[in-house]
Parts: sequence; C-alpha cells; structure tokens
Amino acid sequence: MGKSILICDDEPLIRMNLKSMLVELGFDEILECGDGTKAVELALGSFPDMAILDVAMPGMDGITAAVEIKKKLKIPIMLLTSACDSATVKRASAIGIAAFLTKPLRQQDLLPAIEIALQHVEEVENLKEKIDDLREIIENRKIIEKAKGILMEKHRVPEAEAYRIMQKAAMDKRKTLRQVADGILKEG
Repeated sequence: MGKSILICDDEPLIRMNLKSMLVELGFDEILECGDGTKAVELALGSFPDMAILDVAMPGMDGITAAVEIKKKLKIPIMLLTSACDSATVKRASAIGIAAFLTKPLRQQDLLPAIEIALQHVEEVENLKEKIDDLREIIENRKIIEKAKGILMEKHRVPEAEAYRIMQKAAMDKRKTLRQVADGILKEG
C-alpha cells in the first residue's frame, strides 16, 4: 500500500493492535497518539494519507479533532468506536467521515474500509476539480459573450461576425479568446 496513517486512541492496547494490523496491510508510516489535540497537531505537521480516530477521548473527542484536521487536509478520516448512537452518527456524517469502525476491531474489516475511504476521497477530489473547471468555462463564456456584445454594438455586425473578429484577433495575437475578450472589455 505504501501510505502513511495517523491513529489516535486513548487506549494504548488498542493502538498497539491497530498498528500491527496496519503494518501487515503495508502502511509505511504509522503516526500514533492518545488524544484529539495531539492528533490535530500530528496531522497538520505530518500530512498523513488518512486517519483513524477514536470517537471518545478525554479532552478533544475524535469528531472535533476530525473537524480541525479536515479544515486543512483533504484526507479520509475513519472513526473508531465501541458504541455508536444516532447523535454521533449524525455529527460524523455532517463533517464527511469516511467510515465507522467498531471495537473490537477485526483485521478483515479494516482493509475494505481503508480501500473504500481512499477511493471515495479520490473521487470527491476529481469531482471538485471538474466543478472548478466547469466554473472557469462558464466564467470565460460570460466574458466572451459580453465582449461579443460590445463588438456587435460598436461595429454594427451580427453575432457570428463579432465572434469571427474575436477568433481572428486571438489567432493573430496568439492569445486565448478569453484574453481577447478581456482586452475588449477593458477598452469598453
């Protein structure tokens, strides 16, 4: 697998068992701690590929720690819990927790949860990139349309002709249509 992971549980025995399972699964680097505050500090200082946090810890609980980590890092976070009530599930789902793992943790449950969590984060990031690309295309289109409108009014030409003028200017000046449109808008 070749990835790094942060594990945080206030019970050293659970951390030790989880760490040995993760070593068997091929994790290169396993960061570990026993409280939520330290988990946030470790995550933001080490940039792990994912995190497994105990829900109930003294001080900062796992969900609060997850919120703090997710503000800065786009990594999957799984929660480890011995008891799961509906309020906890609602809090966790509201912040985008990748999975719940229940204690006692079994190795056969760990690998599928990790694989699915990593895949899900990758898919979400790809979708966010596509959304950003589409927003840029829409913004470019709006600016090009405004510039085309200015040319139509200024030169008293139909829409197709205004567009051809912009295309020719882009080719002649070796610029994008957006750059030509920005220039037209600046000129007024």
